[in-house]
Amino acid sequence: MEEKLQAAAYARVSTEKDDQVDSLASQKSYFANYISSQRNMELSKVYFDEGISGTQTSKRNGFNQMIKDALSGKFNLILTKEVSRFARNTVDTLSYTRRLKEAGVGVIFTIDNIDTRDSDGELRLTIMAGLAQEESRKTSERVKWGQQRRMEQGVVFGRDMLGYTVKNGMLFINPEEVPVIRAIFHKYTNEGKGAHVIARELFEEGLRSKRSSLWSDTVILRVLRNEKYVGDLCQKKTFTPDYLTHKKKVNCGEEEKIYIKDHHEAIIDRDLWNRTQAERKQRSPSAAQKARHSSRYWCSGKICCGECGSRFVSRTKKLKTGIYKAWRCYRAANHGILKTDADGREIGCNNNSINERALFACMKYCVNLICQNRKQLRRELLSDIQAVFGEQITLIDEDMIRQKLDAIEEKKQKSFDAMLEGMLTEGDLKKQIEWYDDELSRLQMLIEENEQNNKQYSRQKEQIDDLEKTLDEILSFREDNEMLYREILEKIVVYGESQRGCNRLVVWFRSLPFGIRLKIRSAGVGEEYHTEVLELEFVQ
Repeated sequence: MEEKLQAAAYARVSTEKDDQVDSLASQKSYFANYISSQRNMELSKVYFDEGISGTQTSKRNGFNQMIKDALSGKFNLILTKEVSRFARNTVDTLSYTRRLKEAGVGVIFTIDNIDTRDSDGELRLTIMAGLAQEESRKTSERVKWGQQRRMEQGVVFGRDMLGYTVKNGMLFINPEEVPVIRAIFHKYTNEGKGAHVIARELFEEGLRSKRSSLWSDTVILRVLRNEKYVGDLCQKKTFTPDYLTHKKKVNCGEEEKIYIKDHHEAIIDRDLWNRTQAERKQRSPSAAQKARHSSRYWCSGKICCGECGSRFVSRTKKLKTGIYKAWRCYRAANHGILKTDADGREIGCNNNSINERALFACMKYCVNLICQNRKQLRRELLSDIQAVFGEQITLIDEDMIRQKLDAIEEKKQKSFDAMLEGMLTEGDLKKQIEWYDDELSRLQMLIEENEQNNKQYSRQKEQIDDLEKTLDEILSFREDNEMLYREILEKIVVYGESQRGCNRLVVWFRSLPFGIRLKIRSAGVGEEYHTEVLELEFVQ
């Protein structure tokens, strides 16, 4: 009696549960009938994938398991209905069928009437695979064309974001998150704060970002450059250059972007938006390189006016006693004292200038103050830093969860086999599949949540390590060094003071959760110039 060939079947089915059961049952019935009409075949197992594109095989678990089992000798024939079901990538199709043929495993495409064991099987397969790949290309182009037309009509493609929710292709304002967006733009443009400071302040205020419990420079800058907050819509910021890999790429001009002005309700007004973009451009590294004198001094770009929010600029004068160098509010330097122009706008500023040597003396004083009791201060600051980050993130055993996932997948597969053998009704199978899918979803969510926690834990640890390193650098500092001052200084805010020769200012160091408020009096000429601290306090 002739030994029967052990045949496996492969199918790709819909992601909808009802359609999935019906389609799978239908395809199993089809393969069972096909094999029953062949005297030398016996069905070994049915492998399947749920709604995954045929253009790539990397994510098709059922397909990959079938290839693995075939190469290990569990069966010697694979049945599938069409070449497009097996793969829509010509290279993948030929590569896998050749590997299988070398291992003594043939592939039969029943509807396309191709058997890779035949002498002309590969030629016919090459033609059909090429047609399947071409159909995928045409489908991809049709989908992209349709999406572009809808984008031009103003349909939004994307997910919810901070400040907006996306529903039925439209953007709707989330009122609860509007104050956060406005605070970010105000702090950056009107108060002159950097992305790092804004992220720290939002976290300390107990506010949360959309997808993470932590704020970062990247998140803040992403908000500041997102045109949706001014009511505009820009789409096709990314594109898919290869329909076979489906990998997205940042659109740097390869394809035309679609920009619609005043598309939806804005959260910030256009004046603030324009000023913010100008500020971003001014602060960008490229802008700093173009501005020859933008970082000439240790405090360049880091002195802010506490009265009007403008930057302080350097002013140098040649006097008989030598060169006098000071810093002055930009508005005061260009327009003089505070007044109203012909259009009713306020111009100028009443803030005082501050001598360069007085600034340097303040920095030296603050650094020495911090260094007086380094060990105790280090412990207190590290304790504060840990408190800001909150409780330590708990991670789960991901390997154990993945083992449970594999076990459920195996049970799910056995349920389909049980239905085929008549041990389960379609109704019972449907209930079991629903339970398995729910459990798989729950476990997958646990893995995704753990991956996010793992990334958050790594970022948190990296941030704490960086803060500790910066803190040690500051606390170990002992010498006058402009280069180090440039690195550790975040900003100095200068406020107006009516007394002649006096200034009030707050010095903020990078990565430290407090600032030092000073009132100083400066006087003298040349080598006799000195600065006296009149008042001192720490501020949060």
